[in-house]
Amino acid sequence: MLDNLTNRLARVMKTLKGEARLTESNISDALREVRMALLEADVALPVVKDFIAAVKEKALGEEVIGSLSPGQALVGVVHRELTQIMGGANEGINFNTQPPAIILMAGLQGAGKTTTVGKLGKFLKENQKKKVLVVSCDVYRPAAIEQLKSVAAQAGVDFFPSTIGEKPEAIALAAVDWAKRHYHEVLLVDTAGRLAVDEEMMSEIKRLHAAIKPIETLFVVDAMLGQDAVNTAKSFNEALPLTGVVLTKLDGDARGGAALSVRHITGKPIKFSGVGEKLTGLEAFHPERMASRILGMGDVLSLIEDAKKGLDEDKALAFAKKLKSGKGFDLNDFKEQIGQMRNMGGLSAMMEKMPAQIAQMAGQLPAGAENKMVGRVEGIINSMTPTERAKPEIIKASRKRRIAMGAGVQVQEVNRLLNQFEQSQKMMKMMSKGGIGKMMRGMKGMLPGMGR
Repeated sequence: MLDNLTNRLARVMKTLKGEARLTESNISDALREVRMALLEADVALPVVKDFIAAVKEKALGEEVIGSLSPGQALVGVVHRELTQIMGGANEGINFNTQPPAIILMAGLQGAGKTTTVGKLGKFLKENQKKKVLVVSCDVYRPAAIEQLKSVAAQAGVDFFPSTIGEKPEAIALAAVDWAKRHYHEVLLVDTAGRLAVDEEMMSEIKRLHAAIKPIETLFVVDAMLGQDAVNTAKSFNEALPLTGVVLTKLDGDARGGAALSVRHITGKPIKFSGVGEKLTGLEAFHPERMASRILGMGDVLSLIEDAKKGLDEDKALAFAKKLKSGKGFDLNDFKEQIGQMRNMGGLSAMMEKMPAQIAQMAGQLPAGAENKMVGRVEGIINSMTPTERAKPEIIKASRKRRIAMGAGVQVQEVNRLLNQFEQSQKMMKMMSKGGIGKMMRGMKGMLPGMGR
């Protein structure tokens, strides 16, 4: 989503490449472009003004030392100020209360509130080992209660039933009582949204808040709304004692200004960011990591966390031992690695968190081609015999024709897969010998479909 901003900022920093030092003149020229880049990204004007003023003040006093170029020095200042604007550090859920910790979810209709309740329930259950109960107080939207019931089942959390005729406060209080009696540690309360902020909606959610006294009141906002997201957050913040914000649809193609504006305008921390429809698509929001992604540095820490969640440790250890023993990397291993990559959210999700230079390689893939490509690779390998997978070198012309027929592809597809496998095999040899630098240079060959 923030690609346009990333590209604009990269061009700004390049303009300082030939400069010997940071001066008031070249800082002003660079910041004029940064200002335009932020406004184009739909960042709120007061935020842009404060940000530019802070960067200018800090950059003028910045020492350009050692091997740092003026561009790199300015990037350092911009990174620190972006981090500060978005909150400085991650703030998690406050559990400092008698269980259950009640979390009230507020927001407009269409922001992805119900899905976010499921995502947050799953996140708290799997990452913080909490016993979670969810309840819907949305007695207006058709099928809202059934939607939450379905989402809760997928997330593996408990669901408290409610009906259309009941009052929201009565539903919430009954859920609190049930949670206490059944030793739930967290109660997530989904509320009704409207298409716009109105008095009736605000009055209802105020009454609900007063009745259940939540430890957390999270405002769920669609990042694709841009400036409107900030205005809506401001209205909710004036009506309710918000404790945090959840940004949804952060993988959309909008300009992304909400991520930079909402904390500054409301004074409330962004606690989580949501991507995609899958219930695994919720991340703790780390301002420093987001600033790195905006500046094209990537977000390697989040990538490592995704890897830890997505990878099977026993399989990873067995694979590492196999490599170390020198037994080699075969097509069974190749298929396994593709499956593990899928568990981490797929190639596009991984590439979003890579430094810009590496992420550009993902642009060679046609839009939406990733799932089809991975399925095709798995289909070809599944059409091979166990001996062929273990010893790919025996796969000659007649075997290739048989495999292609079995997988429903052309022989050229089989050849392409075998070429990619050979490149990956070479890289695995480098890895087993500690040649990480060589491995990174060969990374393009390792990714299925990148050789096209």
